[in-house]
Amino acid sequence: MNYDCLIIEGGGFKTAFTAGVVDALISSKFDPFKTVIGVSGGSVVMSYFLSQQYRFCINALKILAKDEQFTNYRRAFSEKGYLDIDYISTVASKNVPFNIDTAIQKSKDKKIIIVVTDRETGKAEYMSPTAKNWIQCVIASSTLPFATKGIHKLNSKEYFDGGWSDPLPIKWAYKNGMRNVLIIRTKPADFRDTQSWADYFGSKYFSSTPRLSKTFELAFEKYNTALDFIHKPPKNMKITQIAPKRFLNSGTYSYTKKTLMSDYRYGLDKGISHLQSF
Repeated sequence: MNYDCLIIEGGGFKTAFTAGVVDALISSKFDPFKTVIGVSGGSVVMSYFLSQQYRFCINALKILAKDEQFTNYRRAFSEKGYLDIDYISTVASKNVPFNIDTAIQKSKDKKIIIVVTDRETGKAEYMSPTAKNWIQCVIASSTLPFATKGIHKLNSKEYFDGGWSDPLPIKWAYKNGMRNVLIIRTKPADFRDTQSWADYFGSKYFSSTPRLSKTFELAFEKYNTALDFIHKPPKNMKITQIAPKRFLNSGTYSYTKKTLMSDYRYGLDKGISHLQSF
């Protein structure tokens, strides 16, 4: 299949499934993509995919899951948040080293995009990471309001999780010339979102900043609008999804080592099945 774009959805610890799918692609040396887009936790998976490091992503998730430096509920109401998102840089440099040189080399003929949300405007920005700021872009895209510190500064601007402004950037891909897209999802393909507690709380919490408040209020509608586009794309566009048929065992914030490995193996099977369909 001559895909020109890969989109990797976020989902916190649900991306154990995505890590499995991507490992199937890595093991088969399957990489026809000219553009690769990662959103939130999907940007972590994307990074290890581009560096072609088999099983590194699931190993990183397992380390984060059990390390109290990353998850500590006693920090729930602190400035840092109960998930220390900055700890990702430690894991990527020491515990499960991200081979950024290989990622840069593999990306020289590709467009690499990490989706973040501008905290001032509430709008999506589509960053092209460099060797110097790659990990910082990933952290910015994964900085969940209310669960982590909620803000990550990059180039003197404040950003947070890209999933709130453009969770499934399929329209952006179309506007930028992509016509044959593969999307790796962390929710069932037909699942339609509803307003979450975080959406509602965010819309009220940021009421003094109307544009940001609106971003939270309409987040689930943006998700569903993207789904409508996916299910009824323009005639000159083909969209393929690799998605779980059921809700995953891990959640965005909830997980155990057992659920992570179960979702990972499920993703690995789905990835292999997709490749065999060719």
